[in-house]
Amino acid sequence: MSEESSGGRTHGDSVTVVVVNWNSGLMLRDCLLSLVADAEADRSSTQVIVVDNASTDSSVERAAEVGHADILRNSVNRGFAAACNQGAALVQSDFLLFLNPDCRVGPGAIAACRRRLQEDSSVGVVGVALTGDDGRVSRSCHRFPTVSNFLFKLSGLSAVSKRFPDGSMREWAHDADRRVDHVIGAFYMVRTGEFRALGGFDERFFVYLEDLDLSLRYRALGKHCMFLASCPSFHKGGGTSEQAKATRLFYATRSRILYAFKHFGRAQAWLHLLATMTAEPLARIARGLARRQWRSIIEVGRAFSMLYGDLPATLHLARRP
Repeated sequence: MSEESSGGRTHGDSVTVVVVNWNSGLMLRDCLLSLVADAEADRSSTQVIVVDNASTDSSVERAAEVGHADILRNSVNRGFAAACNQGAALVQSDFLLFLNPDCRVGPGAIAACRRRLQEDSSVGVVGVALTGDDGRVSRSCHRFPTVSNFLFKLSGLSAVSKRFPDGSMREWAHDADRRVDHVIGAFYMVRTGEFRALGGFDERFFVYLEDLDLSLRYRALGKHCMFLASCPSFHKGGGTSEQAKATRLFYATRSRILYAFKHFGRAQAWLHLLATMTAEPLARIARGLARRQWRSIIEVGRAFSMLYGDLPATLHLARRP
C-alpha cells in the first residue's frame, strides 16, 4: 500500500480507492478481494480506504480479514457524500476512485481509467461499463436532467413511453467508449487535485445525486465524463440501499428537491417541489394498486411521511449557497 510499487510505479501513476460502507455484508469483502486481484495483476500498489458509516453488521470485520484497506469507522452514519469527502481528505495519490462496496472491479479497469485521465486533460471523470447479476451491461450513463425529466420520472410517465425521457441513456447499448454527461458514481475516477478544487461532493446530498451534481460542476470547469466499455466491472445495483426501501425513496426524492433548487430556476424548482409533494405519492400508490404490490404502497406512505416531516429542513438546506 505504499506510493511506489515493486514494479516501479511512480506517485503520478498511483490510485487511491475510497469505498463507503454501510451494512454491505459480504459484498465489501468481495469488493476488496477484487481490488487485491487487480493490483496483483497490474503489479500496482493501489491504496484502499474504507469509510464505514456506523454499520451494525459484520461487514467491516469480514473486510478487515482481507487486510488490504485502511478502515475508518464513523460513530454515526454521516451519509455517502460526507464519507466520500472524509476518505478523499486522506488521499495523497494523483488519482482517486470512488467505488461502491457492491462492485467488483474487472481486470484492467482501474489502469484503463487512469490512463485516460493521464492522456486526455479534457476528461475530468471516467467510469466503466457495469454488469449485473444477469451478465448484462446496465444502462448507467445519464444526460444532465431538466425539470421536465424530473417531472416525467416522478409522475411515472417515463416508464410508460420513450416520449417522456427522464435523462437516462437507455436507448444506447453502452457498447462503445463515449463522452457522456454523467457516469454513475458506483465507479467514478477523478484527478485528486481537481476533485479538491471543486470542493468535493456537496454534503447536502446525504445520498443520491451527489455524483450527478459533481459531474455538472466538472462540466462547468470545462471537463467531460468518459465512459469506457472495454473494461467492464460488476455492480449489483441497489446494493446496501435495498435494506431500507422507504428510507431509500425518502433520500432519493429529497436529493431531487435539493438538486432542483441548486441547478434549476426558482420557478422550476418550486414547480418540481409541488409535483413531488402531491402528484408523486399519488402516482406511486396508483402503480402499486394496479400491480397489487401492497408492500410497495406501505413503503411509499412511509417515505413521503418522512419527506413531509423533513421538508422545513430540506428547504433550509436548499437555500444554503
